[in-house]
Order: sequence, then structure tokens, then C-alpha cells
Amino acid sequence: MPGGHRDILIVGAGATGLAAALELVRRGHRPRIIDSDAGPVPLVESRALGINARTMTLLSPSRVSDVIQQVAFRVDRLRARSGERILFEIDPGRVTGKFHAMQILAQGHTERLLISKLSDYEVEPEWQTVLERVEGSMEKPIVVLRRPDGTAEEAAPDILIGADGAHSAVRKAAGLGFPGQALEASFYLADYQYPQPVDPHYVEIELVDPGMIGRLPVSSDTVRYLSTLPDFEKRIRHPMPGGQAVWVSNFRIHFRHVEKMSVGNVFLAGDAAHIHSPAGARGMNLGIEDACWLAYLISEGREQEYSARRIPAVKTVLKQTYGLTSMVTMRNPVATKLRNMLAPLAVRIPFVANRLLRGVAGYDTPPPPWIDGAQ
Repeated sequence: MPGGHRDILIVGAGATGLAAALELVRRGHRPRIIDSDAGPVPLVESRALGINARTMTLLSPSRVSDVIQQVAFRVDRLRARSGERILFEIDPGRVTGKFHAMQILAQGHTERLLISKLSDYEVEPEWQTVLERVEGSMEKPIVVLRRPDGTAEEAAPDILIGADGAHSAVRKAAGLGFPGQALEASFYLADYQYPQPVDPHYVEIELVDPGMIGRLPVSSDTVRYLSTLPDFEKRIRHPMPGGQAVWVSNFRIHFRHVEKMSVGNVFLAGDAAHIHSPAGARGMNLGIEDACWLAYLISEGREQEYSARRIPAVKTVLKQTYGLTSMVTMRNPVATKLRNMLAPLAVRIPFVANRLLRGVAGYDTPPPPWIDGAQ
């Protein structure tokens, strides 16, 4: 059946679902996208901040990357320190390619850019619309939706895409397990807004042994601090006095992924299929990558290849983020001293530094074959 004539329902209008809808509509499809929330994630509560070069490449055909470049901040330095000692500093600009390795833009802003571009194709997310259940077989799923006015609707899409997050109703309906593990430690974050602009072009991790405090820019006057320490706010090195916390949160980190990302004509993408540490800023980026690959394969009539193509990439990213997280959360004093001694030496080795930077850029997964010159 020609791709454009298939009925496609996307559940979840976060960055992953929106990217899937945009790539599908750009290829001539007319997907329907629903979400149980009232709108996109609030700008002041954006968990994801980094947009890597792979995502910029994937969003270039739709021209969303052009807009991101106008409003995002480039990360020009990645730094690790222990006390007053800088362990190492790496320039992401060393990664060659059309796009900078990493840029910073709040997830809420990114989602609004995707929604705006979708509206150019006259596709709008249906907010406050809930997937209540999936019936029938996964080859021919029948969904029951609950509209904002409380009325029920039954639909039978040819393709059902679950981009509905870690607690995915689509994944559960498809009977797919979500094996993995959680780290013992909790993570804490606080976004501080300052009365004057701050340098938004670097990311820093301070190792306090045990534990860490990460510094990530959110905007020209706001910085996010991420830590394994409950009292970390007392230890923050503020760039200036007068900073005020505008959002605080805490969470547990899980490393989980499905064994396969599709059953019949039901497909999973983003957090519905895999969750992991924010180390390396891969979460939202990997979800957008899933979405773009799925849209491409659907358009080619090869969607049954999706799971086999994406699972290796997912495993690569989970392995990388687990390693990075383990390095910054270690508590054994002997191990931390060894890490602090060896890390500066390791990043001076070109192979190690290049591999790290390619991971930051998202270039450690297969390049999209539909974009000429993609790395």
C-alpha cells in the first residue's frame, strides 16, 4: 500500500512523537498525533537541554535545524574538575561536520519549534486526548481514545506509534517487557536564574568525591545544577550573587530498554522503548533519531526492519551513558583517586578524545541514508 495512504496514529506529542509526525508529513503522510497533556512541556521544566549534531542533521530536511541554530547556544567547552584542579577540558568544535557537536536549547522550546513546523503542514497535536486501551491484534490494532470532552472514540490505524514515555500505554498493550535496572543513588537538579547574563557556552562536572555537581546552561541567565548530593545547593559555585532557584526536582536513574521495538504494526520510539542516564545528553536526541528512522522506513514500506536497525544503536547509547554515569558516581576513595589521575591522561589520547566527542555529537550510531553527506 502506498505510504501516504496509510492511517498512522502517534501516541505522545513530546519531541519524539512530534519529530515522527513531522518526518511523516514531510514525506506525504497525514499522521494523527495525540497526547494526554494539555500542551508541550513547560519552558521552565525542561529535562532535556542538549541537541547534538546527529539530531541537527536529522532535522535539517524540515529546516527545523535552521531555527535551532538561531536560538540555541553552542557548547564550546566540556570541562571536568576536582576542587580547584581542572582534570581536563575538551573543545566539541573538534568534531568536523556541518553542525556543531552540541547545542543547548530547552526541550520545551524545541517542542514548540516542531509544533510550529507541523502547523505549516496543517497538522496539530490533539491535546488532552487519552489512549485508554488497545484491542484486537498487534497486526490490526484497534484503539479506544478519550477526547477532552469525555467522549470515547474507536479507531483502527494501520500503524500505531508509541512515543508516550517511560510508562508507555502502547508498550504495555503490546506486551513488551521493559527490563533493566535502577541506580541506587537519587539525582537532584536545580535551575538558578541570575540577575545578569552568564556564560552559556560550557558544561562542567565538578567531582566532589564522593558525588558530583554538574553545571549546564539553560539560557543566557539560567544555569542548571545536577548532583548526586541532597545538599548540593550549599556547594554550588555561583557565577554571581543573587541567583534564585526557579525549578527544583529529583529523580532516580534507570537503564532499561525493550528487547524489540515493534510488534506487528505497533512501534515504539523514545522513552517508550529505552530510558537511561542524562549523561551525554542522549535521551531526547536518541528518541528523535528513532522517530526519523521509523518515518523513513514507513515511507519505504520497510517498517518491519525498524527494530533490528534501532536496537543496536540503543544498546550503544545505553552502554555509553552507563559508563559515564558510573565514572561520576563512584564512591570508593581508591577508585575515585585513580579516576582523577587517569582521566586527564586518557583524554590526551586522540582515539579516546575523538570517541568521546563523537558520542557527544551522536555520531556513534548509523548515519541516516536518506541525507547526503551525513556522518
